[in-house]
Amino acid sequence: MIAIVKESATPEQLNHFVKWIESRGYKTNVSKGENETIVGIIGDTTRIDPFLLESMDIIERVQRVSEPFKKANRKFHPEDTVVDCGHGVKIGGGNFQVMAGPCSVEGKNLFEIARAVKDAGATMLRGGAYKPRTSPYSYQGMGEEGLDLLLEASADLDMPIVTEVMDPRDVQLFVDKKIDVMQIGARNSQNFPLLKEVGKTKTPILLKRGIAGTIDELLMAAEYIMSEGNENVILCERGIRTFETRTRNTFDINAIPVLHHLTHLPVVGDPSHATGYTRYVRQVAYAATAAGADGLEIEVHNHPTQAWSDGAQALTPEMFAKATKRIALIREAITTEVD
Repeated sequence: MIAIVKESATPEQLNHFVKWIESRGYKTNVSKGENETIVGIIGDTTRIDPFLLESMDIIERVQRVSEPFKKANRKFHPEDTVVDCGHGVKIGGGNFQVMAGPCSVEGKNLFEIARAVKDAGATMLRGGAYKPRTSPYSYQGMGEEGLDLLLEASADLDMPIVTEVMDPRDVQLFVDKKIDVMQIGARNSQNFPLLKEVGKTKTPILLKRGIAGTIDELLMAAEYIMSEGNENVILCERGIRTFETRTRNTFDINAIPVLHHLTHLPVVGDPSHATGYTRYVRQVAYAATAAGADGLEIEVHNHPTQAWSDGAQALTPEMFAKATKRIALIREAITTEVD
């Protein structure tokens, strides 16, 4: 349920109303936009008489919200959320960012790749220090040593980093090391203990859609994080498993405008994991940009054939540089006002 507050309401009246609602066992979420203030009421609101609320001096109108996701719901928060990723980089609300780097951190070659992607226009450095792999015998990542290499590259280039956390027991390590953005991968999108643990931090979270997850399941995963207090969530469409076998996954281009309709959270696209093949990555990146994504996450490696993981879907720095130029043109086209 949401209560739209009258423009004439004073801060004292709003505070009194919120306390009154919370005293009855409900949680609240106050969203102050440019044109209106909305109080989200979370809990079993079937016990609330909407006519009673509308009779109050400060309430304009009351609306029930049928969707199970509340904090992530645009009805609760009409204005786009802007997430501060550190180093002066923000995403959402018209701020578009490109995250690029290797699938996994392999060693000192990270610095060469990081410099190349920044020179080409990337604003955030991605790289996996902990790798969830289908096979237990595949490369699992460098662990804490990989985090340190990412942090060194971040400091050298003044770029925020995004890297995956897999285990609730590692969350505090990521916080202590001041990782800029923690990624929750597709395989962990419904790892509820992990979602709750990262929700207890203030670190921005890049939340990927599950391998066969629905849009509502992605939003409910975000709700788990936000319900613990962390509202710095970025959603990521990275393709879902379908009957199609010509690509690694099927990129759901519909998800980008649908998510923008349903939620105020930023939405990015991951064309690398969506396609699984270098030859398709750029075209899908362009499509995601044209669909209104707030950013992209693209894998780049200086020697893809020698990559320790997912080399088949990595762009070379030269390919990435050309792609970012076209991405910039597409962004200009879709953000230019037309009559």
